Amino acid sequence: MTHQPQGVDGRLTQYGDAGFSRFLRRAFLASAGWDDEDLTRPVVGIVNIASDFTTCHRDMPQLVEHVKRGVLEAGGIPFVFPAMSLGEILTNPTTMLFRNLMAMELEEQLKSQPMDAVVLLGGCDKTLPAELMAAASADVPAIALVVGPMSVGNWRGERLGACTDCRRMWTEHRGGTLDGEEIAEVREELCPTAGTCMVMGTASTMACIAEAMGIMLPYAGSAPAVSAQRLRLATATGRQAVELANSGRKPSDVLTPASFRNGLRVLAAVSGSTNAVLHLVAIARRLGIHLDADDVHDICAQVPVIADCKPAGSGYLPDLHRDGGVPALLKELEPLLELDALTVTGQKLGELVAGYSAPAENQTTIRRLDAPLKPPGALVTIRGSLAPNGAIVKAAAATPELMVHEGPAYVFDSLDQLAAELDDESLGLTPDHVLVMRNIGPIAAGMPEAGSIPIPAYLARRGIRDMVRISDGRMSGTAYGTVVLHVAPEAAAGGPLALVRNGDRIRLDVPARTVDLLVDDAELERRRAELTPFPVPERGWRRLYATTVTQADGGVDLDFL
Repeated sequence: MTHQPQGVDGRLTQYGDAGFSRFLRRAFLASAGWDDEDLTRPVVGIVNIASDFTTCHRDMPQLVEHVKRGVLEAGGIPFVFPAMSLGEILTNPTTMLFRNLMAMELEEQLKSQPMDAVVLLGGCDKTLPAELMAAASADVPAIALVVGPMSVGNWRGERLGACTDCRRMWTEHRGGTLDGEEIAEVREELCPTAGTCMVMGTASTMACIAEAMGIMLPYAGSAPAVSAQRLRLATATGRQAVELANSGRKPSDVLTPASFRNGLRVLAAVSGSTNAVLHLVAIARRLGIHLDADDVHDICAQVPVIADCKPAGSGYLPDLHRDGGVPALLKELEPLLELDALTVTGQKLGELVAGYSAPAENQTTIRRLDAPLKPPGALVTIRGSLAPNGAIVKAAAATPELMVHEGPAYVFDSLDQLAAELDDESLGLTPDHVLVMRNIGPIAAGMPEAGSIPIPAYLARRGIRDMVRISDGRMSGTAYGTVVLHVAPEAAAGGPLALVRNGDRIRLDVPARTVDLLVDDAELERRRAELTPFPVPERGWRRLYATTVTQADGGVDLDFL
């Protein structure tokens, strides 16, 4: 039976007289140019998070117009509305601090304004996760669309892209290989067009996962930002939103346990961002679905890396799109997928995959399952005395020789200390040291992407490009190296990371899934007795966040959500 949209009569303003509320709405909508014929149609909200502070979304206004066109073509009326825009590069201290705030704001808008369906326009790292969290909680029929990846740049014949190459080239500059003029030239080619980072960072990872989970249309995860296909997808998304308004198909129908497991299989296959684990756990919790780091580990242990994209590989997302995009990737993964999962189109995933073409023989971006880029185990969850509730390592982007390592700790208690001391040769840091960055977890700092501590400049000049690093923070999905992240509980919550002292021995054994502080229990108890409570922000969002945020193993969501 067809669902009946409520249109502009949905979620009436409360005046104690429903008839008056409907009358008043039409009076004010008339002032915006809508007539009675318009107001018989289903309403589709369009989330517009364009902002000059979010450069990746530069072309979002074009997408909005094409989505509107699709909505009108399909017989709906489009209502564009703003939501908080989170641009990673221009936000202090990190957009992760505000992901939950954006999700809360958008959830309330979805639940309080008259819309029969919503198009979630996103892109930069935390925007799509926040939108999916909001849609999961509000459970209004929803479809996502991202701005798409940038095109690839070029410097002196070398392909470059944000932001794996940003980090790599900056390391070369710190190591003395590139001078000031050269690094300035590189800077102009790293982000050559509108769009999100074109490596398999968080934005690309979440886009591919969202398509695999069925909440976006086919090819919407990878079509380049500047392509005509991206605009056509916007129009098709608008049309699909009207179908959702009429059918009543909700996020809870699409985002099922099976779809989350399919998303994790794609996360493994693309060796995606570790940040995706936090986001998927948070979205799943909003739907009452149990998902944890062990689920991530178990699926990654079964699925090889078959997408050749940086930082685990050598290519870029436009290469993956050229060679078949997520549909070709899903076709290759077909034997591993749960094909009964429903998609936003109303079709099951298996019905869509049946129509997809296998990866072409003359390309190497999407590898075969029996000839992968890397074996299973792209992401590994570990535990031990240093991380009782878990931590994560992106093994596919780490140095094999450092996967089992024991060395002395050097601890940074703040980012200010890191900046002041890292390049001080008198510290005597060696490649064997384990660099510990603490007090950057959810409670302490909103969990910035500072876990991938730079290599000390004097070691970089000697050619050292990786060391074992451990933190209660995150690293960008574009980063690489042997980095232990998301240590839980964090130091500010009294986790063992707070007890580490310079010179303590730390042992990492990724194959055994352990990370341990080699200090006896009596000494640790003595140190614990000396800890003082971490200061809580005085007011506002930061106080609410610090006093209610869950740890990494809980998705870093607010405990009451």
